[in-house]
Amino acid sequence: MKEKRQNKIKEIIESKDIETQDELLAELSKAGFSITQATISRDIREMKLTKIQSDSGRQKYAMLKKFDTAVEQKYKQVLSAGILNMDYTDNLIVIRTVSGMAMAVAAALDNMEIPGLMGCIAGDDTIFAAARNVDFCKEIISGINSIASDK
Repeated sequence: MKEKRQNKIKEIIESKDIETQDELLAELSKAGFSITQATISRDIREMKLTKIQSDSGRQKYAMLKKFDTAVEQKYKQVLSAGILNMDYTDNLIVIRTVSGMAMAVAAALDNMEIPGLMGCIAGDDTIFAAARNVDFCKEIISGINSIASDK
């Protein structure tokens, strides 16, 4: 059942711009799947889905593909469009984003395999990013700035 559901999720996000878990839940319900939000959250994590900017400028779920230059370019666009400023204390980097963009920026950062960046937690317009140690913080911020400005 899980494999069938995840295949349907892939089919849905490849054919429609799905921005939220609620939209995905509605589409799965239309397709005859009876599941909970928690199940969708697990599927999103397991499938390594991320949000990217669609052609319309809105966010949408997409499959992460290794070495996919189109996805990498989308991540760069998300970073460029979303990040307002960054600062750090100890090994915690605080990233301020445009309202509503923190989740997309955090997903991009988590999937870009930036050396020293352990992971991100995002709210609406703020991200807490954990660096391996304080020595990595300046390098990570510099790297993110470089990626965001390299369109």
